[in-house]
Amino acid sequence: MKKLPILFILFISFMNAQKLSSKEISIINQGDIKTLLPIFQTTDSHQHNTLLGQSKEIDPKDPNTAILVARMKESLLSTDGGVGIAAPQVGINRKVIWVQRFDKEGEPLEYFINPVITWKSELQNLGPEGDLSIPNFRDQFYRSKVIQLQYVDLKGQKYSEIVEGFTAVIFQHEIDHLFGILISDKKKNETNDEYIKVDAYKRSDSVGR
Repeated sequence: MKKLPILFILFISFMNAQKLSSKEISIINQGDIKTLLPIFQTTDSHQHNTLLGQSKEIDPKDPNTAILVARMKESLLSTDGGVGIAAPQVGINRKVIWVQRFDKEGEPLEYFINPVITWKSELQNLGPEGDLSIPNFRDQFYRSKVIQLQYVDLKGQKYSEIVEGFTAVIFQHEIDHLFGILISDKKKNETNDEYIKVDAYKRSDSVGR
């Protein structure tokens, strides 16, 4: 019985962490709520600081969450070939992303709330990446070929799925944004990393970095 107050406090803390602040609500609802939100850029110091921030979970059933999700989609659609976007890129440090699903028929855009990568394959691919928030930057990055993902929808329904290939790369890129990780910084941090090249079609115990 003595544990109940502690559990109650933890629950209240969790709910408070999900609750949107008045500033966040103001940003989400500013202007026409049916249009895009401006995409933050690293060239602006204030916006850059927001992009480097840690994102909190969000209440999927909050009406403002639905507005944020809708406006983020408009922001992504306004870009020239963008394949994903994260909430910090529109000024909201919350765990919401949009990803183009190249692994599905019709390559639909789908949203994901409070996404978590629960597993990554050791086998990685090397491929090019750019970023909507970093002008004129593109480079090659290693990403896990396969990931396991957990997330919820706007009804709070939980899902878990395995994703691979280029779509898995997009997920890893966007979820990095939720932890304040930008690919420009990632490249600097990985300068001295070493990789073992393997033929994915040949048997191999593991591949490390």
